Amino acid sequence: MKKLMLGLLVIGFAIQLMHAQEIELPEVNIDVNYKYLEAIDSEEVAESVKMLEKEVAFYDLKESDFYNDEYDKYNVSFYCPEGSIIAAYNKEGRILNTVEKFKNIKLQKTVIRSILEQYPNWDIIENGYKVYYFGSTGNAKKEYKVKLKKEDKIKTLKFNNDND
Repeated sequence: MKKLMLGLLVIGFAIQLMHAQEIELPEVNIDVNYKYLEAIDSEEVAESVKMLEKEVAFYDLKESDFYNDEYDKYNVSFYCPEGSIIAAYNKEGRILNTVEKFKNIKLQKTVIRSILEQYPNWDIIENGYKVYYFGSTGNAKKEYKVKLKKEDKIKTLKFNNDND
Protein backbone atom coordinates (compact mmCIF):
# COMPACT_ATOMS: atom_id res chain seq x y z
CA MET A 1 0.00 0.00 0.00
CA LYS A 2 2.93 2.32 0.72
CA LYS A 3 4.29 1.72 -2.78
CA LEU A 4 0.92 2.54 -4.33
CA MET A 5 0.61 5.81 -2.39
CA LEU A 6 4.20 6.75 -3.20
CA GLY A 7 3.63 5.96 -6.89
CA LEU A 8 0.48 8.13 -7.01
CA LEU A 9 2.33 10.95 -5.28
CA VAL A 10 5.18 10.80 -7.83
CA ILE A 11 2.71 10.75 -10.76
CA GLY A 12 0.88 13.76 -9.28
CA PHE A 13 4.12 15.77 -9.07
CA ALA A 14 5.15 14.72 -12.58
CA ILE A 15 1.84 15.94 -14.02
CA GLN A 16 2.26 19.30 -12.30
CA LEU A 17 5.83 19.63 -13.60
CA MET A 18 4.75 18.88 -17.16
CA HIS A 19 2.24 21.75 -17.06
CA ALA A 20 4.80 24.09 -15.50
CA GLN A 21 7.15 23.62 -18.47
CA GLU A 22 4.79 24.90 -21.16
CA ILE A 23 6.48 27.79 -22.94
CA GLU A 24 4.81 29.89 -25.57
CA LEU A 25 7.20 30.93 -28.31
CA PRO A 26 6.77 34.12 -30.31
CA GLU A 27 5.37 33.80 -33.81
CA VAL A 28 8.07 33.68 -36.47
CA ASN A 29 7.32 34.32 -40.13
CA ILE A 30 9.85 32.30 -42.12
CA ASP A 31 8.12 32.34 -45.50
CA VAL A 32 8.50 36.06 -46.24
CA ASN A 33 11.31 35.59 -48.75
CA TYR A 34 10.88 31.97 -49.80
CA LYS A 35 10.67 33.02 -53.48
CA TYR A 36 14.14 34.54 -53.20
CA LEU A 37 15.55 31.35 -51.69
CA GLU A 38 13.91 29.24 -54.40
CA ALA A 39 15.15 31.50 -57.21
CA ILE A 40 18.78 31.65 -56.11
CA ASP A 41 18.90 27.87 -55.48
CA SER A 42 22.33 28.09 -53.89
CA GLU A 43 22.83 24.39 -53.23
CA GLU A 44 26.17 24.08 -55.05
CA VAL A 45 27.64 27.53 -54.43
CA ALA A 46 30.36 28.35 -51.94
CA GLU A 47 29.46 28.23 -48.25
CA SER A 48 30.17 31.94 -47.72
CA VAL A 49 27.68 32.80 -50.50
CA LYS A 50 25.03 30.53 -48.99
CA MET A 51 25.44 32.05 -45.56
CA LEU A 52 25.17 35.63 -46.82
CA GLU A 53 22.12 34.79 -48.96
CA LYS A 54 20.41 33.22 -45.95
CA GLU A 55 21.19 36.33 -43.91
CA VAL A 56 19.52 38.43 -46.63
CA ALA A 57 16.47 36.14 -46.77
CA PHE A 58 15.90 36.09 -43.01
CA TYR A 59 16.81 39.72 -42.31
CA ASP A 60 14.15 41.32 -40.12
CA LEU A 61 13.78 44.79 -41.57
CA LYS A 62 11.22 45.88 -38.96
CA GLU A 63 13.71 45.22 -36.16
CA SER A 64 16.43 47.40 -37.70
CA ASP A 65 17.33 50.80 -36.24
CA PHE A 66 16.49 52.69 -39.42
CA TYR A 67 13.03 51.18 -40.06
CA ASN A 68 10.25 53.73 -40.42
CA ASP A 69 6.80 52.69 -41.61
CA GLU A 70 6.56 55.82 -43.77
CA TYR A 71 9.09 54.60 -46.36
CA ASP A 72 8.15 52.14 -49.10
CA LYS A 73 11.63 50.85 -49.99
CA TYR A 74 14.86 50.13 -48.12
CA ASN A 75 18.29 49.28 -49.56
CA VAL A 76 20.39 47.17 -47.20
CA SER A 77 24.00 46.07 -47.82
CA PHE A 78 25.44 42.78 -46.56
CA TYR A 79 29.15 41.91 -46.67
CA CYS A 80 31.50 38.97 -46.28
CA PRO A 81 35.20 38.72 -47.20
CA GLU A 82 34.39 37.24 -50.63
CA GLY A 83 31.73 39.75 -51.67
CA SER A 84 28.55 41.62 -50.99
CA ILE A 85 24.80 41.69 -51.53
CA ILE A 86 22.70 44.82 -51.87
CA ALA A 87 19.06 43.98 -51.26
CA ALA A 88 16.02 46.20 -51.76
CA TYR A 89 13.13 45.45 -49.37
CA ASN A 90 9.61 46.80 -49.27
CA LYS A 91 8.19 48.00 -45.94
CA GLU A 92 6.76 44.53 -45.20
CA GLY A 93 10.26 43.03 -45.44
CA ARG A 94 9.88 41.31 -48.81
CA ILE A 95 12.88 41.34 -51.11
CA LEU A 96 12.19 43.40 -54.22
CA ASN A 97 15.55 42.72 -55.90
CA THR A 98 19.20 42.01 -55.15
CA VAL A 99 22.58 42.59 -56.72
CA GLU A 100 25.14 40.05 -55.49
CA LYS A 101 28.85 40.12 -56.33
CA PHE A 102 31.51 37.68 -55.16
CA LYS A 103 35.17 37.19 -56.09
CA ASN A 104 37.35 34.08 -56.10
CA ILE A 105 34.85 31.71 -54.58
CA LYS A 106 34.70 27.95 -54.90
CA LEU A 107 33.18 27.24 -58.32
CA GLN A 108 30.27 24.88 -58.88
CA LYS A 109 31.14 21.42 -60.14
CA THR A 110 29.25 21.95 -63.40
CA VAL A 111 31.25 25.10 -64.15
CA ILE A 112 34.58 23.41 -63.36
CA ARG A 113 33.63 20.36 -65.44
CA SER A 114 32.70 22.55 -68.40
CA ILE A 115 36.01 24.45 -68.20
CA LEU A 116 38.09 21.27 -67.92
CA GLU A 117 36.36 19.73 -70.95
CA GLN A 118 36.82 22.77 -73.19
CA TYR A 119 40.15 24.08 -71.86
CA PRO A 120 42.35 21.23 -70.65
CA ASN A 121 45.71 22.26 -69.18
CA TRP A 122 44.52 25.81 -68.46
CA ASP A 123 44.69 27.20 -64.92
CA ILE A 124 41.91 29.20 -63.29
CA ILE A 125 43.55 32.35 -61.96
CA GLU A 126 40.50 34.42 -60.99
CA ASN A 127 36.72 34.19 -60.91
CA GLY A 128 33.66 36.27 -60.18
CA TYR A 129 30.07 35.31 -59.41
CA LYS A 130 27.10 37.67 -59.81
CA VAL A 131 23.44 37.13 -59.05
CA TYR A 132 20.61 39.47 -59.95
CA TYR A 133 17.28 38.62 -58.30
CA PHE A 134 14.08 40.20 -59.62
CA GLY A 135 11.26 40.01 -57.09
CA SER A 136 8.60 41.08 -59.60
CA THR A 137 9.13 37.89 -61.61
CA GLY A 138 10.68 35.70 -58.92
CA ASN A 139 13.61 34.93 -61.24
CA ALA A 140 17.34 35.15 -60.69
CA LYS A 141 20.08 35.64 -63.27
CA LYS A 142 23.41 34.08 -62.32
CA GLU A 143 26.72 34.78 -64.03
CA TYR A 144 30.22 33.41 -63.63
CA LYS A 145 33.24 35.17 -65.05
CA VAL A 146 36.37 33.02 -65.04
CA LYS A 147 39.89 34.04 -66.04
CA LEU A 148 42.12 31.25 -67.37
CA LYS A 149 45.84 31.19 -68.04
CA LYS A 150 48.02 28.86 -70.10
CA GLU A 151 51.63 29.89 -70.54
CA ASP A 152 51.44 33.50 -71.88
CA LYS A 153 47.79 33.31 -72.94
CA ILE A 154 44.88 34.58 -70.86
CA LYS A 155 41.21 33.93 -71.61
CA THR A 156 38.10 35.24 -69.93
CA LEU A 157 35.00 33.05 -69.99
CA LYS A 158 31.43 33.87 -69.02
CA PHE A 159 28.80 31.39 -67.91
CA ASN A 160 25.18 32.16 -67.10
CA ASN A 161 21.91 30.42 -66.33
CA ASP A 162 20.00 31.63 -69.41
CA ASN A 163 19.52 28.02 -70.50
CA ASP A 164 18.12 26.81 -67.18
